[in-house]
Amino acid sequence: MRRVLGLFLLLLVVLLGLSFALLNAGSAELDYYFGSVSMPLSLLVVLVLIVGAVLGVLATMTMMIRRRREISSVRRRLAETEKELNELRRLPLKDQP
Repeated sequence: MRRVLGLFLLLLVVLLGLSFALLNAGSAELDYYFGSVSMPLSLLVVLVLIVGAVLGVLATMTMMIRRRREISSVRRRLAETEKELNELRRLPLKDQP
């Protein structure tokens, strides 16, 4: 059932994308620093969305890598603290006079 629903959603997205491309078949010119390029508007929108998604993933990955380093550092300190606590628990208690 999940597979059928997934295929249905995929087909729906493809059909929406095709209708979007047909509705926006006009040409648009993209000017950049080294020249310009003329392409269909729908293709330009899709390319901009892909570039935005890639930049978003890269920005998120840098934060994730930083957090993973922080987590490993905290885990290492936790292991050292637990080891020290276990060693302290093994020490005999001294009676006070």
